[in-house]
Amino acid sequence: MRRLAVLVALLLTAAPAAAHSLLLDASPAVNSVGAPPREIALRFNNRIEKRLSRIRLVNERGEARDLPVAVDGAADRLNAAVPGAAPGKYRVEWQVLSADGHVVSGRYSFTVK
Repeated sequence: MRRLAVLVALLLTAAPAAAHSLLLDASPAVNSVGAPPREIALRFNNRIEKRLSRIRLVNERGEARDLPVAVDGAADRLNAAVPGAAPGKYRVEWQVLSADGHVVSGRYSFTVK
């Protein structure tokens, strides 16, 4: 049991490397300004484990909410519905488990008019 806990801890703290999942496309786009999005859609360069991945939306006051990730769809995409985003600046924080077993994370910002 202790070995499993250590393995999980290592996976959750693993540093990203070039061979791991890379974010190729995001909607809303990085640094975009526009209408409130209905969903966050992320596309990666390889298959990800959706059930072990997450998307968090943080508003300009630092209030964060985890968004429920859809488990269906293409294996290289991560999608989550956004329930009503008021005008302001937002940060998307994502974390995925790559097909190679490494945890990779990132963040980007967008603004809602």
